[in-house]
Amino acid sequence: MVATVNAGVRTDLITYSDLVWQLALQPHTLLDNPSSEDLNRALRLLIDQRLILQEAEKIPTIVPTPKEVSDAVTELSRNFTSFPEFQQRLQRVGLTSEKLNEIVEQRLKMEKYLDFRFRNFVVISQKEIADYYRDVYTPRVQARLPGRIVPPLEQVRDEIEKTLMEAKIASDTYTFLDNARERAEIVTLNPV
Repeated sequence: MVATVNAGVRTDLITYSDLVWQLALQPHTLLDNPSSEDLNRALRLLIDQRLILQEAEKIPTIVPTPKEVSDAVTELSRNFTSFPEFQQRLQRVGLTSEKLNEIVEQRLKMEKYLDFRFRNFVVISQKEIADYYRDVYTPRVQARLPGRIVPPLEQVRDEIEKTLMEAKIASDTYTFLDNARERAEIVTLNPV
């Protein structure tokens, strides 16, 4: 047992196995004798995930379909050199296909919750797009590719809008997690 997380819904236990499973799902992360830094990074990520899941359970959420879970597992496996390497990592840490599906389903629930909570309410103004184009996009293109003509705003508007939207969602998510951590009871049982 490593930690507990209670955000007012229930107390979730995080075990050492949970940390190792998290590391196994991250490409290029060593599994043999993981460093304290890697384990603590995984612990912080799992705490954040549990906070989001507990918050998501307070409101009705859309449950991922078995096909969505299957597709997400396939997509996750593509982050590795090969599917056999992916399977080997899972086997090395005792992560069964059932437990993998459960973890992926939880991740999809979190994505759906964050989309519901933040993405649907983000509005990017034309002024924000124009300001970003002038203050960030144009100088960045000129620095990376000197002498090259900067594409006109109309040509890159959608790309800029998407960048700004993702930045706002990330900012809102960080703020949400900071507030959730302050309200939650997080207890470290055994340092890693």
